[in-house]
Amino acid sequence: MRKSILLSAVFLTGATFLLADDDDKKGPPPNPCAGLPTAAQLTTFLNQVAPISTESAANSGPIGGLFNGTRMWAAVVNRNGQVCAAAASRTDPTQVWPGSQAIAKAKAYTANAFSLDTLALSTARLYTFTQPGHSLWSLGQSNLFESRFLTAPGDPTTGDGKIQGGLIFFGGGVPLYQNGKIIGGLGISGDTSCADHEVAKGVRHFATLDPSGGEFIDDIVYTNVTASVFGHPLCPNTFLNGNKIGDEAPAKYN
Repeated sequence: MRKSILLSAVFLTGATFLLADDDDKKGPPPNPCAGLPTAAQLTTFLNQVAPISTESAANSGPIGGLFNGTRMWAAVVNRNGQVCAAAASRTDPTQVWPGSQAIAKAKAYTANAFSLDTLALSTARLYTFTQPGHSLWSLGQSNLFESRFLTAPGDPTTGDGKIQGGLIFFGGGVPLYQNGKIIGGLGISGDTSCADHEVAKGVRHFATLDPSGGEFIDDIVYTNVTASVFGHPLCPNTFLNGNKIGDEAPAKYN
């Protein structure tokens, strides 16, 4: 009896060691956000594209808009649409529009959701398609934003790992690529949608995550410059790649 108990104990001990050794071989689970910018890197890239010192130069570019791209939220999602990082360009994030946190995350989700390895589709290029009378009208109802994952401006990380969804069809969202493969999306918000797009493509370029076709392959197309189904209207004080191209037309009333 004693011998049987001893053998059982030896067997169980050996099995435990084997299981532990097997777990060691498996290693930690893969990082779902591997290759994507962290929150700290997003802040760095935002300030490289639009240094805070240039805010007063908004009327002379190179980003344009209201603040020359200096008051921005940035968000990144992975290929599954999960939020990997969100950050503001300012040390005091309350001085960036609070509503832009949600918009940045939705733009990141949108750019990733409708791009492929072979098709980089910025949110700016979805504008015309999604207007009344066009072929994708009401697309915005298909993936609604999960506002329950929003957080205070000083702590935007609680939604990390969640699929917040939301679809935005104006400038500021671009897909992210690594070795020709799409790995997620980037969303930028905090200025005009045209300025948001300029900052988004700049941040993507600094992060070395451009599509294989280059940083301008999914660039914004303005309807007053080029007739295109991918057209986007001008914004107040609109710049394109450092050159001012015009202003949004004033509203007309009957």
